[in-house]
Amino acid sequence: MYKIVLFFVLCIGTSQAQHFTRKDSLKGGLPVERLCYDVKKYGVDIQINTFQKSIQGLNTILFAVVEPTKRIQLDLFANMTIDSLVMHNHTITYRREFDAVFLDFSPQLTPETPEYKLQFYYHGQPQIAANAPWDGGFVFNTDKQGNPFIGVAVQGDGASLWFPCKDSQSDEPDRGASISITVPSSLVAVANGRLKGSFVVSNNLTRWEWEVNNPINAYDISLYVGDYVHFGEKYNGLDLDYYVLRENEAKAKIQFAGVKPMLDCFQEKFGPYPFASDGYKLVEAPYLGMEHQSAVAYGNGYKNGYLGSDLSGTGKGLLFDFILVHESGHEWFGNSITSKDVADMWIHEGFTCYSESVYLECQYDKETALTYLNGLKKNVDNDKPIIGYYGVKNEGSGDMYYKGALLLNTLRSYVNNDVRWWELLKKYSTQFAHQIIDTKTVIDFFCKETGLKLTPVFNQYLRHKELPILEWKYANHKLTYRWNCTEKEFNLPVTFLIKGKPMRVYPTKSWKSIAIKRVDKKDISVKDTDFYFLSKSF
Repeated sequence: MYKIVLFFVLCIGTSQAQHFTRKDSLKGGLPVERLCYDVKKYGVDIQINTFQKSIQGLNTILFAVVEPTKRIQLDLFANMTIDSLVMHNHTITYRREFDAVFLDFSPQLTPETPEYKLQFYYHGQPQIAANAPWDGGFVFNTDKQGNPFIGVAVQGDGASLWFPCKDSQSDEPDRGASISITVPSSLVAVANGRLKGSFVVSNNLTRWEWEVNNPINAYDISLYVGDYVHFGEKYNGLDLDYYVLRENEAKAKIQFAGVKPMLDCFQEKFGPYPFASDGYKLVEAPYLGMEHQSAVAYGNGYKNGYLGSDLSGTGKGLLFDFILVHESGHEWFGNSITSKDVADMWIHEGFTCYSESVYLECQYDKETALTYLNGLKKNVDNDKPIIGYYGVKNEGSGDMYYKGALLLNTLRSYVNNDVRWWELLKKYSTQFAHQIIDTKTVIDFFCKETGLKLTPVFNQYLRHKELPILEWKYANHKLTYRWNCTEKEFNLPVTFLIKGKPMRVYPTKSWKSIAIKRVDKKDISVKDTDFYFLSKSF
């Protein structure tokens, strides 16, 4: 109970206290059983039975102990069967509680041992996704020829629905992961990283082995199985690889031409592609898409927009392939820079949603990017705070996407110097590359680098559901204005248009006035394309 009370304290500014359970705490918390060890590498090795929709698996987990302990927590969904746990030829006893697996050791584990090797054997029918990627699980589909077409997407539910791991964004395996998938020999199995080789293991089964050299989020570890064809090339020293269903090869070769301008743009604005040693891959998936590190899931039907539609309603969203651009943007924001707790998932989604407009600005101009961003305002619900509750695997509002992107555009407008803005964004994405951070880290960075008091601005957009309201009136040749919002020291500037000419002012929560003569109220308006707020005139 005391942990839940602490979570509420940490989330001051959210709308209402929510009820969380022991299961939530086990999923999202960081008790000593998780903090006492550091994962070094995963070795996931599974065989998929495509008819029974089941898997037989082994995860070889290499880890180091940070603090002496007799118990650690791993995670595996309760519907999966544990066959055995073996470490250094000894069977390990364990206790299951919901989806958590507590391993007991005697004698205790100590930091004096450089590395421990645990073999976790398991099997079962993993959770099937009803509507991937919005809910987690396996997808067992078929292509037009009736061949199995399989994928897995687990963000939200967690990687432990299909392999045992420390299912927390707070720890990534330092040396990456090995992923081996055994499937019928008529199929190809693709995973993250680079292909080490494929090996026939019986008359009708082939084992595909992949290797990831970089740290990787557990939810990013994934697999794809299908009647794939492969094509690719080297571009500016980076290996580009594409795995698509045989029936879609011609369409893919046309649509994936968009990868090069995307990479050119993002590397210019955000810094080098973060996983060059693992290459860049797009893999056709039996669901819309996901940001699986170095093996981005693509299921957008080889169309521009979002399945051929424009999320912004402005026409600008049809100028690019949404899944190709958005999910690739996550390589910088989410995969390279990762939030420690899912409550801070806006660090992934806000920056990545903003990257869509960055791509449009690279390809076209700033006006096109702003038109797209402002079109996204209609998708913001302002239903609850963007930041969720910490320690209980609780994400905040889905507004983390659009409102998060509009917050970044607001910060750009506050900085009011585009050259400086792009310097800041690149410094942010490179300084924190391959790091696990939190909201405070983001706020501290932008406050320090800009010299502006941005904490109240971030807090208003992230910790409260309501938008700030600019209240203003014009009477007796005076323009009077103030902010009406929750944050006491909210200090965002705004731009009034006086007969079409811009005038920047700096409202506070107290009324301020400025003399403006020889105009009527109809000559005054608020420019709302650069900043995101509501306005109300009297």
